[in-house]
Amino acid sequence: MISVEEARALLFDLVAPLPAETVPLIEASGRVLARDLRANRAQPPFDASAMDGYAIRADEAVRGAMFKVIGESAAGHGFSGPVGAGQAVRIFTGAPLPAGAGFVVIQEDTQQSGDVMTITADPGTNHNIRPAGSDFAAGATVPAPRRLAPADIALLASMNIADMPVTRRPRVAILSTGDELVMPGEDPGPDQIIASNSFGLHAMLRELGAEPRLLPIARDTLQSLREAFEAAEGADLVVTIGGASVGDHDLVGEAAARFGLERAFYKVAMRPGKPLMAGRMGAAAMVGLPGNPVSAMVCGHVFLAPMIRILLGLDRHVPDLRQAILAEALAANGPREHYMRAVVRNGEVRAFDRQDSALLTVLSQANALLVRPPHDPPRRAGESIGYLPIGRAEGD
Repeated sequence: MISVEEARALLFDLVAPLPAETVPLIEASGRVLARDLRANRAQPPFDASAMDGYAIRADEAVRGAMFKVIGESAAGHGFSGPVGAGQAVRIFTGAPLPAGAGFVVIQEDTQQSGDVMTITADPGTNHNIRPAGSDFAAGATVPAPRRLAPADIALLASMNIADMPVTRRPRVAILSTGDELVMPGEDPGPDQIIASNSFGLHAMLRELGAEPRLLPIARDTLQSLREAFEAAEGADLVVTIGGASVGDHDLVGEAAARFGLERAFYKVAMRPGKPLMAGRMGAAAMVGLPGNPVSAMVCGHVFLAPMIRILLGLDRHVPDLRQAILAEALAANGPREHYMRAVVRNGEVRAFDRQDSALLTVLSQANALLVRPPHDPPRRAGESIGYLPIGRAEGD
């Protein structure tokens, strides 16, 4: 068995950033920007008013001054002429500042009668002007790689960029194996169960930015597994669930070897998730997950998530563990790194009493994996301990 850290390093070496593709701006949210982009124009592209009011010369902004209103500047309809001494232009928020003007008196500090405006209150020292390029200049850079959030989409739109170079979504083939499995909605036989792991992993991988695809359930024969691996052709990552152990009916390793698998490792010193297998199968990386549902999902968080980040062109970073105060004492840990299902609330973390790797109800209630290093000594309530956030946010 190898350590979790060693397994991660070997898994990371199996994947590399995927090529870029171009998508319209409207489809770019959530995608990973593949290369730096530069603004095609400044924002604002001109000196603009920050308030509704009157544009005047800066040296005339004093209480009691009177001005002749010579025109209007509105958003999309600027005033074309200059502003001279004793003159004012009615102006609205976002409108271009007329030539010669250097101050916008807010309308609450003025009074207009006919075409004469009077400053009736102290206008202050804030010029109420947004200078050209005060948000960003032409040529300003949005650096890559980065996952594009809605705010990034708004920024890129304002930079007049209509198409995005983004990393292609990783294609992930998900293969459940076992005679005992049937699909949700089917009628299971007396010795069968519903395939759940593949659906949970599909949801997880899609949320991470991948393009997952469920393959038909492979039965416990070499022929069925061979057909399944053939159906996975074109995937960047093949994820198998179950059949990776050493029992008489665990045939995934043998079938994958016949399909050209170059195995990187088998078995990891972790709990849950020990019977983990990985390697390269042709052009694709292959990860064989345990069949227990919690084991498969935990391995998804610990191993598959950072692999998807690498495929998307993001860094090889493993998220740092967050810290919380232990709500209850914990007994000493054994020789394997333990990922305990837990709940974090108000800065405290509490591990569930039941940690069986088949209990999906416990995993569904958890929002954290409390991480115990190998041979971690007993922990007392009140100690700080590390955890990995998963699933629902704290308090949901």
